[in-house]
Amino acid sequence: MIIDCHGHYTTAPAAHSDWRAAQLAAWEAGDSAPEYPEITDDQIRESLEANQLRLIRERGADVTIFSPRASVMGHHQGDLGTSIEWARRSNDLIARAADLYPGVFVGVCQLPQAAGEGLEAAIAELDRCVARGFIGANLNPDPSGGHWTSPPLTDRYWYPIYERLVEHDVPAMIHVSASANPAFHATGAHYMNADTTAFMQLLQGDLFADFPTLRLIIPHGGGAVPYHWGRYRGLADMLGQPALAGHLMNNVFFDTCVYHQPGIDLLTHVIPARNLLFGSEMVGAVRGIDPETGHYFDDTKRYVDAAAITDADREAIFAGNALRVYPRLAAHVASPA
Repeated sequence: MIIDCHGHYTTAPAAHSDWRAAQLAAWEAGDSAPEYPEITDDQIRESLEANQLRLIRERGADVTIFSPRASVMGHHQGDLGTSIEWARRSNDLIARAADLYPGVFVGVCQLPQAAGEGLEAAIAELDRCVARGFIGANLNPDPSGGHWTSPPLTDRYWYPIYERLVEHDVPAMIHVSASANPAFHATGAHYMNADTTAFMQLLQGDLFADFPTLRLIIPHGGGAVPYHWGRYRGLADMLGQPALAGHLMNNVFFDTCVYHQPGIDLLTHVIPARNLLFGSEMVGAVRGIDPETGHYFDDTKRYVDAAAITDADREAIFAGNALRVYPRLAAHVASPA
């Protein structure tokens, strides 16, 4: 079985995206948002069949852990009220996709967040989505969109959402949205910065002493972390922190959204297999064909297939680890596709 832990609904029907643009325009003008459009099941099927579902089948995945498109979560746009409504509409669309394709798409929710605001709305939406069968959440460590005005992930500001994640026994993927800072390209800089920053924040603190069962996924192969693993081991020592294996790696996991073979080779060599979850972020940040290989950059399964690892480790990366990190997933995998 192949479980892709990192899928976004990047091909959602145009009416959904158009409503978001209208919602934000209304907010700017001080008006009420327009009524959300009716989107039919056939429109959802059409948006998935020709794109993501076709590619999933072609590339050999069985299950995709599916969430709203990260780059348009837009926590830096509008206010908390607009974020609440947008998250609800986006998550409802994910739930419908999962209902239409049970055992193929399994929902992970977007949370309503806004810089400087509390997390009560995020907790309420997490509760609502878990009750609907979602198995995790995407948590934005920087809802300012590249200006980093929120406290570190180890700050007690975040503890209420961690408490609820633990209560539900669901993990969070630490995933930023678009960049509002022109110094940071969204997917080429802001995403990588956030992944690396999140790991360093966790290294500096002692979050998992308070939440020993909390599980966090850092996407995009962990940003710069695997490449600079010696730096982080050394920094832990310099800062008087325990070794990374016990300090973080019982609770922190990376995906395989790394778009060339040498990157996956390094990732699988440096990071223990038990900490790696297969992911493609398809269709996502890099959509073209690699002229050096003739294959799509984001066809990440072929990289894992070619990695110099044991069959047991490959099986863990492809499925076993996801089932362990997302305990609620097992019930969905048993569903008929």
